[in-house]
Amino acid sequence: MMKRDIIRIDEEKCNGCGLCVEACHEGALQIIDGKARLISESYCDGLGACLPECPTGAISIEQREAAEFDEAAVEKHLAAKKAAAIGHGGGCPSARAMSFAQRPAQKAQAETAPAAASELRQWPCQIKLVPVNAPFFDGAKLLVAADCTAYAYANMHSRFMKGKVTLIGCPKLDMVDYTEKLTEILKHNDIRSVDVVRMSVPCCGGLEYAVRQALIQSGKMIPWQVTVITPDGDLLED
Repeated sequence: MMKRDIIRIDEEKCNGCGLCVEACHEGALQIIDGKARLISESYCDGLGACLPECPTGAISIEQREAAEFDEAAVEKHLAAKKAAAIGHGGGCPSARAMSFAQRPAQKAQAETAPAAASELRQWPCQIKLVPVNAPFFDGAKLLVAADCTAYAYANMHSRFMKGKVTLIGCPKLDMVDYTEKLTEILKHNDIRSVDVVRMSVPCCGGLEYAVRQALIQSGKMIPWQVTVITPDGDLLED
């Protein structure tokens, strides 16, 4: 043990987006239970390459007693990660290559079902683009959905979008914390309810986190619920 610079993660601020994991060249970080974790002090060089990637400011550098940085251990760790990643397109679950066979029931339904009507009732629908004071927010039931959900879940329009104002986003691709924008929408409009539909991959937890924080910061008691969808279209929470 020695006193040295090492990262510190504020779990209250961490939204689980996973950007720091990709920024860490030593593989010292992982998303565990929806939060970024330092998996080994000996993997962290204390230089802080992950700091500028964090959209919520959850990572800082502190000086404390910690295990010495072990370059040999890092090389061994990275080699093991690389070996594990071969065949599925990478270590991050959101970028892992997967294929899904069409289920018999899905095939039969696809062949016989009539064309479904779109339930999108406003434009724009991207969180980054929508005006905070858009008139369609007045008295609205709000759906905040991850971009991929509409592709993973076949009945997205009829099951989740019908009768709601739909906002979509991806914390990983947009590289932004949506909390401030969503807080302003909730504060300045009469929102009746909030539904969050997200994917099961860890980085999608950033969307749920942003909604939770926005509800708290808005100071309003608005009913809300979260539904989680797997990449092959199953509902984990409903």
